[in-house]
This record gives sequence, structure tokens and C-alpha cells, in this order.
Amino acid sequence: MDSKITSVLEEALTIDLYDIIISNPIKREGIIKIKVRPILLQNKLLFQVEEFDGKQVFHSNDTREIILEKAQDWFSEHFRQAEIRTKEQQYMILISKKGKVTIKKKQQKVLGVKQNLTHNRTKQYLLQEGTVVPFLVDLGVMTAEGKIIHAKYDKFKQINRYVEFIEDVIPSLEAVLKQKEELTIIDFGCGKSYLTFALYYYLHEVKGYPIHVIGLDLKHDVIEHCNKLAKRYGYDKLEFLHGDIATYEGTSIVDMVVTLHACDTATDYALHKAVTWGAKVILSVPCCQHEVNKQIACPDLEPVLKYGLIKERTAALVTDSLRASLLEILGYRTQILEFIDMEHTPKNILIRAVKEGTVKNRAQLLEEYMRCKEYLHVEPTFYTLCKKDHLIK
Repeated sequence: MDSKITSVLEEALTIDLYDIIISNPIKREGIIKIKVRPILLQNKLLFQVEEFDGKQVFHSNDTREIILEKAQDWFSEHFRQAEIRTKEQQYMILISKKGKVTIKKKQQKVLGVKQNLTHNRTKQYLLQEGTVVPFLVDLGVMTAEGKIIHAKYDKFKQINRYVEFIEDVIPSLEAVLKQKEELTIIDFGCGKSYLTFALYYYLHEVKGYPIHVIGLDLKHDVIEHCNKLAKRYGYDKLEFLHGDIATYEGTSIVDMVVTLHACDTATDYALHKAVTWGAKVILSVPCCQHEVNKQIACPDLEPVLKYGLIKERTAALVTDSLRASLLEILGYRTQILEFIDMEHTPKNILIRAVKEGTVKNRAQLLEEYMRCKEYLHVEPTFYTLCKKDHLIK
């Protein structure tokens, strides 16, 4: 482990630590994220470690010395980034593919953070109860005093889950900010826009990043309402426009593209726009995947596909898997993640893609993609659009 990382950890691992979030795994298998926080057990300072492996979470309570030993393995073999928050400071650790370590230090910007040193605690959300957030009050999720309304707690969790996805890609957005003064973010099909407001609030109001967010939708009344709210909150760099995903030409450079519940092929047009712009980050929650359901035909799978409901769900999963695979071919590190608990809806998965550049095994990935597409007899719109623009052969 680099000596600079050791120094930061030795300074941070005290009772004044709020948390450490270690992410960006080198390998896709195994532990994908680690969280560390201080706890008091029988008046002894320990550090609780949460290791996330898919849907499983493993816990341990370790001494400072053991954490430093474990960190040798974490930062030497398994992870490329970490955020460390103490009462006074915030550190961002970034490790390049070649092993170069970059550490950024700044004053703590997390609002309303309170430590909880108990062994068992309720989940600590990035948007905290007790800190008044204007758009959450207007949404009816929070009272004017900052208390979460019980009947809206699921909505509060969903918004925080979305913010967690944004938090994970912040290092990639910071890399863009090294090249320019402001990030441009577009949310296609923003609808009532509470998640658009959450994105703006967290990145600009909480984190302090210079951003310009554009929400795009086809409903004039929704656009008018959201612009009034943005003005009321003083969100000067958040605007809502009337427009269609497929034809929007309002800008030529976009750093992050968000598309939540864009219906059927609208998601494909949004993804195509994103890769055409060379967007660094893409967050997409697809919806109503009808296209492949109408096309899919495979004699070998007939025992499965003959059942309408099964065919519909299979086609939806195939659609999003092929979208994710094509993004990989186009140079994005891509994940398919669960947006909210499956008990709420079977359709809410999220495609998260971060542009990394040239793909070494591009030819192999494209061959596998084509073989799968031909086997299922499908022609997804995202593929068609990319082929038309010569993004792929």
C-alpha cells in the first residue's frame, strides 16, 4: 500500500472518523464495496467493517491495527478509490490502473452529519433525516421540520438509493472537472423530476460541484411546474425544457446522461445520444421493453418462450443485457444494478456505465454480442442506431 494512503488512514482512524467508503473494484467478482465506521463496544474504540458481495453483507468489528493491515490488501489488490470523511476533513483517494495514487483533501461538506457509535444502528442515508431539503418537503416526503413522513419512507429510501449511485461515480465526474469548469448533465424524460432535483441538490448544494443540469420532457405542464420549483429553490443551474430524446440538439457536449423510465426504445435513443456525445457517465433505468418481445424467436427456447408472461420478462432482461453489452463494446465499464427492492416492482434495474476508453477485447465482445443477437433473432434499436452512425461494424 502506498505510504500516502497509510498516512491518511493513520490520521483518520480515530473516534472523529465518520466513515470510509471503498469502491471501484478491480475485479467484478467478490467484494464490490467496503464501508468502515467507528463504534464503541464496552467503551473500547473499534471499527465496524461492512463488505458488500452482491446482496450479501459481511460484518466484522476490528481494532485500528487490524484495519490498517486489511487496508494493505484492499488498496494493493482489490480497489481503486475511497472516500474518507471525518468531522473536519474529507479525503478522496484515487488509484490509476498503473498504480499512481492521487489524494484530494478538502473541508467536510456533508451537511448535518451526526456520528452514531452504537454497534447496531439504522441505515445512514446520504440525504439525512433532520436536514430540511426543500424539494422533499414539496414532494410530501419530509415535513417542514425535516422529519420523514412515515407513509413516504419508501420514496425517501428510493431517492437515497439513487443518490448512492451518483456518489459512486463522483470520482469519474471529478476527472472531467480537471478538463473543464462545469459539468453538463441531461436527464431525458425527467417527468415530475424529484430525482432530477435530488441529483442537483446532492452534487451542487451538498458536494459543491459546478454543474448545469437540463431536464427534458414532452409534457409542457410538467416542464413549467419544475422550472417554477427550480426558481423558488434558487437552483440557477437547473432548467427544464420541452423536447424529445431522439431529436434533441440543444448541446454538443454532455458529461453525464440520465434516463429514468424512458419507455421502450426511448431508452435506446437516449443511450445512443449519450455515446455519441461521449458522455463520461450514463445512468439508465429502462421501462416497458416491448421491442425485443415482439422480435424474439428461438426454437431452442420455445419451451420457455411459449408462456406469454415468461417471454415478456425474458425479453426485458435480454433487452437490457444487450444494451449493457453494447455499452461495454463502445468503451464503457458497465454494471446492471438493482435500483429499488424487487418487492416494489420487477422492472426497476439500473444500467450504470462509465466511459473508460479503448476496449482490448472489443472484437471478441462484438462477436459474442452478434452471435447472441442472431441466435435470438433480434435487432435492438440501440444496435441499429450505433451501426448507422458507424460506432460499430
